[in-house]
Amino acid sequence: MNVTLGQPRSRASDEGQEQAGVMASAAGAALTLRDRALRWRMLLDRPLTSYYLILGCTLLLLALGLVTVLSASTAYQLVQHLPQYAIFQKQVLGAVTGLVLMWLAAKAPIRLFRACAYPLLIASVLGLLLVLVAGPKVAGVERWITVAGIQVQPSEFAKLAFVLWGADLLARKEKLRQLTDSRQLLIPLLPGLTVLAALVMAGDDLGTTSLLVVIFLALLWVVGTPARLLIGMAGLMLFVLLMLIVVQPWRLDRITGFLGQSSKDCSASCYQLTEGKYALGSGGWFGVGLGASKAKWGWVPNSPTDFIFAILGEELGLLGTLCVIMLYGGIAFAGLRIARRVPDTFSRLAAGAITMWIIAQAMVNIGAVLGVLPITGVPLPLISAGLSSLLVTMAALGMLMAFARSEPGAREALAAAGPSTPLRLLHWLGLQRRHR
Repeated sequence: MNVTLGQPRSRASDEGQEQAGVMASAAGAALTLRDRALRWRMLLDRPLTSYYLILGCTLLLLALGLVTVLSASTAYQLVQHLPQYAIFQKQVLGAVTGLVLMWLAAKAPIRLFRACAYPLLIASVLGLLLVLVAGPKVAGVERWITVAGIQVQPSEFAKLAFVLWGADLLARKEKLRQLTDSRQLLIPLLPGLTVLAALVMAGDDLGTTSLLVVIFLALLWVVGTPARLLIGMAGLMLFVLLMLIVVQPWRLDRITGFLGQSSKDCSASCYQLTEGKYALGSGGWFGVGLGASKAKWGWVPNSPTDFIFAILGEELGLLGTLCVIMLYGGIAFAGLRIARRVPDTFSRLAAGAITMWIIAQAMVNIGAVLGVLPITGVPLPLISAGLSSLLVTMAALGMLMAFARSEPGAREALAAAGPSTPLRLLHWLGLQRRHR
C-alpha cells in the first residue's frame, strides 16, 4: 500500500523538478540574452566606438562600391564602344588616393581643418568660375574642368569647403557671443551659400545645390538656431529650389515624370525610373549574383553613377540593399554621436554638417532609384563611379575620424591600446589586454 501510494508522489516530484529545470533554463537563457545586450551596449558606449564605426562602414561601402562599379561599368563601356575598364581603373585610383587622404585627415589636428577653410573656399569659387569659362560640356552641362588629364568637378569640393568655412565662421561668432542676433547668425553665412549655389546652378547642377542647402540647414540646426528661424529658412530654401525647377523645362519634365510615373502616358520622361525599378525588382531576396545583372547592358541609363543602386539591388537582392542602408545608418549614428560628444564648437558643427550631407546624399540617390524622390543626379557616396565625389567623401569621413579622436576618453583609449591599428581594434572589442 505504501509503495502504491508512493509512486504518484514520485512522479509529481519528477514533474516538479522538470518544470523547475525548464524554468531555470529559460531564466538562464534570458539572463544570457540580457548579458549579451549589456555587453553590446557597453561596447557602443566605449570612447572609440564612433572612430571604428566610421572606419568599418567606410571600408565596407568602398569595397562594395568597387565591385559594383567593376560590374556595371564594364558593361556600360562595352555598350558605348569604349575601353572596358577605363571607369573602373579611375575608380581604383580614386579609392587608393582617397584612403591616403582619409588616413592623413584622421591623423591631422583640428586646427589644420580650420586653417584650410578659407583657402579651400576660395579655390572652390575659382574652380567653379573656371568651369563656366573654360569647362567642357559633358552631356549638355558644364560641371568639370580638366587637371593633368583628369576631369575634376569643383562643385564636389565646394561642399566640403562650405562645411569647413561655415563651421569656422559660426564657431568664431559663438566665441564672440554674436549668435543671439538673427542678422549676425545669417550674415555672411547666407550670402556665402547664395554665391556658391549660384555658381553651381550656372552649371545646371540642382542636386549639388540641394546638398549645399542641406549643409546650411545642418549648420543652423547644430549651432542651436531658434526653431522659428530654422523653419523659416527651410521654407525659404524649399521655395527657391522649387522656383529653380519651374524655370527650367527639362527639370520640370523630371518632376512631372516623377509625379505621373504610374500613368500610361509616362514613357520617355520616366524611362530611367521605370528601368531602375525593374532592375531592383528582378533581384528578389538574394539577387542574381555579382556580375550577373542584365539591366546594366544598356537598359538602365547611367548605371555606374546615378543609378548604381539599381544594379546593386539586382545583383545582391533585397538583403544586399538592406545591408548597404544599414552601413549608412552606422555612419549616421557615429557622426551624430561625434557631434554630440566633442568638446569644441567647430568640431561639433563640422561633424554634424558632414554627417547630414553624406546621409542626405545617400537618401536622395536611393530615393530616386526607388521612385519615392525625383531624380537629381547625385552620386551614391562611396559606391557610385566618380573621382571627385569619392575623394571629397573620403576626406570628409577622415575628418569625422579626427573629430572622434577628440571625444572624451578617446585619446587615453588610443594610448592604452598601443600604436598598431589591429591591436587597437582588438582592444576595443575586448580581445586584447591593456599594455602594462
